[in-house]
Amino acid sequence: MPGLIGKKIGMTSVFSADGKNVPCTVIEAGPCVVTQIKTVETDGYEAVQLAFDDKKEKSTTKPEAGHFKKAGSAPKRKVVEFHEFDNEFKLGETVDVNLFDENSFVDITGISKGKGFQGVVKRHGFGGVGQSTHGQHNRLRAPGSIGAASYPARVFKGMRMAGRTGGDRVKVENLKVIKVIPENNLILVKGSVPGAKGSYLIIEK
Repeated sequence: MPGLIGKKIGMTSVFSADGKNVPCTVIEAGPCVVTQIKTVETDGYEAVQLAFDDKKEKSTTKPEAGHFKKAGSAPKRKVVEFHEFDNEFKLGETVDVNLFDENSFVDITGISKGKGFQGVVKRHGFGGVGQSTHGQHNRLRAPGSIGAASYPARVFKGMRMAGRTGGDRVKVENLKVIKVIPENNLILVKGSVPGAKGSYLIIEK
């Protein structure tokens, strides 16, 4: 199985064997339920669908309720398909955090924190225009020139300008699993992962 669905709990730090303080992200990984097994014959491709995090029945549509009932599962909030897997899985089977080993490496995908509409300094790391001399009283964080004059007489696509920042799907690769706590369905990975506290993550081996 290539991975699990998880939820970001927050950050902490642990001491390594050589006494170094290592910053870690705490993730609640699973347990996830196999809610559908897709095959080439029925769906045109192979995949295993996992679901995570219970939700109230009154918040579930009838088609969703029927889908989860077929797998013998309570309604779930987050559903993700995994396309590469080695093991055989059965409908309704539970996959938990024991999938991961300590000192192994994982890739984690999440939605980064949204920052709203931001300028070029925060969004792209611009340095601003000049210094606060020669009468430039309002140019410190300005983008500067964005195009030429009569030719090409337009602004090229992709020009780095102000706009909405964050809220993007971000994947961080090769994060080391520092610790696995099966009784609480928790894993600690070295470093930071995208997203706010409580946001969903996809953890892949």
